Amino acid sequence: MDRRAFFKAGLAAGAVLLAAPRLARSREDKPMSQDTTALPGGKLEKPKPEWKKLLPPESYAVLFEERTERAFTSPLNGEKREGTYLCAACLLPLFSSSDKFDSGTGWPSFTQGLSGRLGTKTDYFLILPRTEYHCARCGGHQGHVFDDGPRPTGKRYCNNGVALEFVPKGSPLPELRK
Repeated sequence: MDRRAFFKAGLAAGAVLLAAPRLARSREDKPMSQDTTALPGGKLEKPKPEWKKLLPPESYAVLFEERTERAFTSPLNGEKREGTYLCAACLLPLFSSSDKFDSGTGWPSFTQGLSGRLGTKTDYFLILPRTEYHCARCGGHQGHVFDDGPRPTGKRYCNNGVALEFVPKGSPLPELRK
C-alpha cells in the first residue's frame, strides 16, 4: 500500500469513528438521571418550536440543540457579583454565585448546582464519554461536568453563558416560565 492510500484509509477510519456515536443513538434516547425532589413548578414540557420563538437564536441552539458557545464570549464568565444563575429557558434557579469560580476555560464554572435542579446523562459526541447536564425542569442543555474542579466537591460544572440568566442579590427572581 502506498502512502497516499494509507493516508486515505486512515482518514476514512477516523471519519467512521467520529460518526459512529452520533449514528448509533439520538440525543433523546438516553434518559437523564436526576434528583427532582426540590423542583419548583414541576416539569415544563414545550415543543421545540415554542422554545425557538421565546429564546434568542444562540440560547435556543445551546439549550435545545445541545450546541456550545465559543469560549470567552459570555459576559457571565466575568460576573463577580453575588446572586443567582437561572436557566435561560424556564428561569429555574440552577446555581448560586457562592459556588462560581474562575476555571480559566472561558465558560462560567461552578462547583455544584442547587439541589435537585440538574439532570445528567452520558454524552458520546466526542467519542469519549462525558457527563452532560441539563435543567431538570425543562431539559435545556447547560454544559458538561468534569472531575477537575476545586474543593470541596472536586467538580467543575462548565456552563454555556447563553444558557443562563443572572439575577443579582437583592433583586427579585422572575416567575418561572409556564
